[in-house]
Amino acid sequence: MSDVTAEMIERGRRSDPERASRRRKMNIKLKHVRHALTSTTGDAAGPFDSMVRLFAESARSAAPAAALLTLGVGAAAQVWAPLYLTLAWMATALTMIGLRYWLGVKYLRLANPEARARLYRWLFSATQFFDGAAWAGGLMLLLTSPDPSAHGFALVLLVLIAGMIAMTASAIPAAVGAGLAPIALASLWSIGARSLVDFSLLGALCVGVLLYYIVLANRLLRSALAGLSFQEEKDALIAELEQAKYNSDEARRRAESANLAKSRFLATMSHELRTPLNAILGFSEVMKAELFGPHASPSYKEYANDIHSSGQHLLMLINEILDLSRVEAGRYDLKEEAVSLPGVVEDCRHLLALRAKTKAIEVIEDIDEDLPRIWADERALRQITLNILSNAIKFTPQGGKVTIRVAGGANRGQYLSISDTGPGIPEAEIPIVLSSFGRGSMAQKNAEEGTGLGLPIVRGLVELHGGEFTLKSKVREGTEVIVSFPPERVMNALASLDPNAPTDEEIEARRAARAKRWGKRAAAAA
Repeated sequence: MSDVTAEMIERGRRSDPERASRRRKMNIKLKHVRHALTSTTGDAAGPFDSMVRLFAESARSAAPAAALLTLGVGAAAQVWAPLYLTLAWMATALTMIGLRYWLGVKYLRLANPEARARLYRWLFSATQFFDGAAWAGGLMLLLTSPDPSAHGFALVLLVLIAGMIAMTASAIPAAVGAGLAPIALASLWSIGARSLVDFSLLGALCVGVLLYYIVLANRLLRSALAGLSFQEEKDALIAELEQAKYNSDEARRRAESANLAKSRFLATMSHELRTPLNAILGFSEVMKAELFGPHASPSYKEYANDIHSSGQHLLMLINEILDLSRVEAGRYDLKEEAVSLPGVVEDCRHLLALRAKTKAIEVIEDIDEDLPRIWADERALRQITLNILSNAIKFTPQGGKVTIRVAGGANRGQYLSISDTGPGIPEAEIPIVLSSFGRGSMAQKNAEEGTGLGLPIVRGLVELHGGEFTLKSKVREGTEVIVSFPPERVMNALASLDPNAPTDEEIEARRAARAKRWGKRAAAAA
């Protein structure tokens, strides 16, 4: 007893430091994600960090394309601008692109980027402003040229550069404005030297293009925020699922530990319970039989009879609980051998014949005696048959009928079917009846008390044999229990050495005659 209690305390109640640490880290992560989702002010570092990180990733990935574009524009600008000015502009633009790339890589490598998100947000906006100023200088070089083709190339470049800034810097609205402002001022200043009509048309075109890209950057920002929100919600859901899985695993572990402790307790206490109980049964039987002389008072004999009956009931209950616990724990060892299912069923029917006769119950048999043996545990088969048949007799009213059928299945297996004309079981109560200590409402009203362990033990033993357990019942019509054994357990019968043994045709004729008798008997019963 002390060993079981110590094991239960050690395995069922001991906390795992590694699991506890994992749970604390998960709770911290979950609280951080929820804070980032619910924060609507600028004090939360979570949203700032997400947007600044998005800008840094965009700056890092767009740097090669921006550098190639700068080299291409510089090569084309040499046609309309002096070489030294073009080279100076290219050097400035490439420096700004490299600086923005370096800041992006540095931010992505920070150990704690949330703490410095505000500083890098300002630095990214400043570098975007200088990058826009560099591109503004390139536009001024092209727009100040007297060649009309340079102006057309500048307008195309204006659209391209504004779109690139709007898409790469959309995560930070201030950076978008800082990058487009120098380009807008440079374009308007360069166009201002022209006539009023040219200034109006070209200025309206430039402003319209810039406003369009500002709106586009705003839309991209909203899409990015929505994507981040969905991502954070998914992370929060994953964290909660992990927490729920941890709780489920912990509950399952505790349940398994408790079940193991229960099984060990029952196995340990079986001897301690049965030893004094056997002594009570033995001495009460001696007192009931008055082996050492008659009692001084007749009441003592009645008391001894009550003690003996109560002890037998308690012993039956203990045996059923132990059997069920062994089946549930997977410790029920099957002692398999070649067993005749019709023979086992016939023996069990003979044992319960007196009980059925006492209630005037008619037992109808349809047993195929020619079935081959099956590879099974004979004690388990007897327990299966006795439990089902005793339930059928118990719940069948006075003068009812119980039908026993043993035959071969359609899949070359074998099955046992026992049906009765009892009160039946409501469909909603079948799971209750099949659970441990479960009893249906009709059974409680119409039958004697029982432990409620018979059917769970039967189902467990059938599953250990690889068979199927089926319970069919209708209220006021009766109940049928079918136990099927798979064809793998049916042994192939060897050829008989007796020359007078019946042939296969004679066996089939006997089966047909038996089925015909069964049909006539069923018609007469109906």
